[in-house]
Amino acid sequence: MARVRLVLPDAADIKRLVDDEGRIAVRVTPGARIESLELAQGKLLAKVRAKPQDGEANEAVARLLASALGVAPSRVELLRGANSREKHFRIAD
Repeated sequence: MARVRLVLPDAADIKRLVDDEGRIAVRVTPGARIESLELAQGKLLAKVRAKPQDGEANEAVARLLASALGVAPSRVELLRGANSREKHFRIAD
């Protein structure tokens, strides 16, 4: 079975949602059938296949966000929302 290519929003569009301190809010849907990032009504929505257990979904969102922004996953840090669908990440410079 062929891997589905991710369709991600333009990095510049995502960067517009990042505040002056490098923080971005993300609404997450874990356990999704496909992984995606989308912009809807000025918010970033992430869907990941990982289940919300042992931080797997949080790590998947961080990797997806890093991929979309073209940065290393180590530069994406979860600040708030480890057990919530509403998460805040910091993108390090």
